[in-house]
Amino acid sequence: MKTADLAGLPEGVPEALHAEGIEELYPPQAEAVEAGVTEGESVVASIPTASGKTMIAELAMLSSVQRGGKALYIVPLRALASEKKTEFERWEEYGVDVGVSTGNYDSDGEWLASRDVIVATSEKVDSLIRNGAPWVDDLTCVVSDEVHLVNDSHRGPTLEVTLAKLRRINPGLQVVALSATVGNADEVAEWLDASLVQSEWRPIDLKMGVHYGNAINFDDGDQREVPVGTGQKQSEALVADTLDEGGSTLVFVNSRRNAEGAAKRLAGVTSKALTDGERNDLRQLAADIRDVSDTETSEDLATVVAKGAAFHHAGLAAEHRSLVEDAFRDRLIKCVSATPTLAAGVNTPSRRVIVRDWRRYDGEFGGMKPLDALEVHQMCGRAGRPGLDPYGEAVLLAKDSETMDELFERYVDADPEPVLSKLAAEPALRTHLLATVASGFANSREGLLEFLENTLYASQTQESGRLEHVTDSVLDYLEVNGFVDREDGSITATDIGHTVSRLYLDPMSAAEIIDGLRDAEEVTPLGCYHLVCRTPDMYQLYLKSGDREEFTELFYERETELLGVAPSEFDDVAFEDWLAALKTATMLEDWATEVDEDRIAERFGVGPGDIRGKVDTAEWLLGAAEQLAGTLDLGVNVAVREAKKRVQYGVREELLDLAGVRNVGRKRARRLFEAGVESRADLREADKSVVLTALRGRRRTAESILENVGRRDPDMEEVREAELEAATFSTANDEDGQSSLGDFG
Repeated sequence: MKTADLAGLPEGVPEALHAEGIEELYPPQAEAVEAGVTEGESVVASIPTASGKTMIAELAMLSSVQRGGKALYIVPLRALASEKKTEFERWEEYGVDVGVSTGNYDSDGEWLASRDVIVATSEKVDSLIRNGAPWVDDLTCVVSDEVHLVNDSHRGPTLEVTLAKLRRINPGLQVVALSATVGNADEVAEWLDASLVQSEWRPIDLKMGVHYGNAINFDDGDQREVPVGTGQKQSEALVADTLDEGGSTLVFVNSRRNAEGAAKRLAGVTSKALTDGERNDLRQLAADIRDVSDTETSEDLATVVAKGAAFHHAGLAAEHRSLVEDAFRDRLIKCVSATPTLAAGVNTPSRRVIVRDWRRYDGEFGGMKPLDALEVHQMCGRAGRPGLDPYGEAVLLAKDSETMDELFERYVDADPEPVLSKLAAEPALRTHLLATVASGFANSREGLLEFLENTLYASQTQESGRLEHVTDSVLDYLEVNGFVDREDGSITATDIGHTVSRLYLDPMSAAEIIDGLRDAEEVTPLGCYHLVCRTPDMYQLYLKSGDREEFTELFYERETELLGVAPSEFDDVAFEDWLAALKTATMLEDWATEVDEDRIAERFGVGPGDIRGKVDTAEWLLGAAEQLAGTLDLGVNVAVREAKKRVQYGVREELLDLAGVRNVGRKRARRLFEAGVESRADLREADKSVVLTALRGRRRTAESILENVGRRDPDMEEVREAELEAATFSTANDEDGQSSLGDFG
């Protein structure tokens, strides 16, 4: 099917596709058009990575907008939301306005009403529905990218319930669900009342195989010799082999430590393949990476990046990950060793994918557990980029013939597992049942069960009564904690229940916070941090060997600051959870008392991404705690608000005013304060040379900060050269680096 023959799109779009070099649709795309995707029909597209899933979504959304509607594109990751927004913005010259929403969970995103296409995570869409975003009623098309994530026990229920709610709000809604790895795509299509487009077609071949001995044995019977030298590892030989043909490699491993270790080894391979120009570009990239953070992780990453390799995991700061992904897409970085998070939709294709580790530690399993075929197929799908690679190769590693046979059976020749709903569990249903009542979707037990009948779980379950049993248990919990009232068969959300739903809190988190604040005599920042770190919404730091003694001692030292009733030391599980929360709270306290980021990372064994993640979650939960305290008139709002601001900016109390100025951050605020500039008012009146010296001679930074604080004359041109030289000299003799996560918040 020719793109010129496409109908129902905004004027000029078919010609624009032709200009992009897309003269003819791929077969799966043409099949989706024949199934009515440009005419408002729902479609589930289960087709390989790089086979044109995004174009199917674009055709659906653009045709929906052309008919006067509004489209929503749901993604699993914030980073992917920004990537897709940038991709879709090329349609703005044809009258299609694009917006992205990934921010606070307690807003209704009213400004999005003027956008034709909106990109958001499933959690954000769920929160927008809870907060009554009026434009949700106007949606005519919803795209669910990576729909197989319904299978994820943590995030899956939110995506499932969100799709069910959107279809309930808009009965004629077009739903387009996309995935490369759905073992039961027919079931998903039946749930969504959609046509199924299923295909194995790819624009370039993807060969899967296992490396054993000195060769890759492929699924089509071919072999490729890749000998492993003495003292060489399989992955090193495979990366060198890819580089010989000008390709790049993704290596998937099972832990952060392994990702970093592999990158250090593979940097010795990639460094030999670099041109002089690439070395210069990589040196600049390494400098940019060091500027993001002053942690050991940042330094380690910069070191390997300078040699053409990198690692990628959740412990990196978001800017680290972005820099690595961009440089890998540009083929400047030749090899990335990553944990499986990189397989979750981010656009990072490579010539060859190596799945080095196919087992991962699982606490519930009690040891190393094989990965699901679905997850391995997601990794393998990263191999091969149309237009740059003649083919893609996905290779697993075996040390013996028995393991090779197992890998073929378990992964190479296997279909992905079926996508199964994880909704019928109390942690998932706590938040979604309260939201369903608070949002007015149901006002009785029967109404809730009727709504739940629209979920994937209801269409899959063979357990009679399972959903009813969990629903009754959750309703009892919500009533006991004062979040809902039940009378004469009707269920209504209380005022506090409405607040909890709007704030996007797990009701169990809200109950923990309320109980802790209700009986508080004195509220300190550490007490606030420990309280929110005890909630299910905060992922606590792991309590390592030796930590129990250290944090038990700290517990007794500062017991009076901690809110709520501590469990007995003899209750091992509960007391360990209490101490893990205390460890996490102590990290937040270090951040809020201006301890250097590298010292925090070293003390707690975390990366800059972990610090930022905990800080962001604590800020959100403390903001929720402040609102809960206000709703219940508990009289502790001011103390909670100060704790929130301290952790938000990473500063002591005296810097809160300064640190709140955009572009200042924690370290610049401290330098300004020590130079005698102690407040926003001081900053508006201070001698410019003093400001410039405190900011280490950075004119543009100084001008930006003065403009942000409302100074009438932010221009630094009038500062004399002699003063600038003094500032520069001060910078050269100041060993304290500027880079801090606080500067990027």
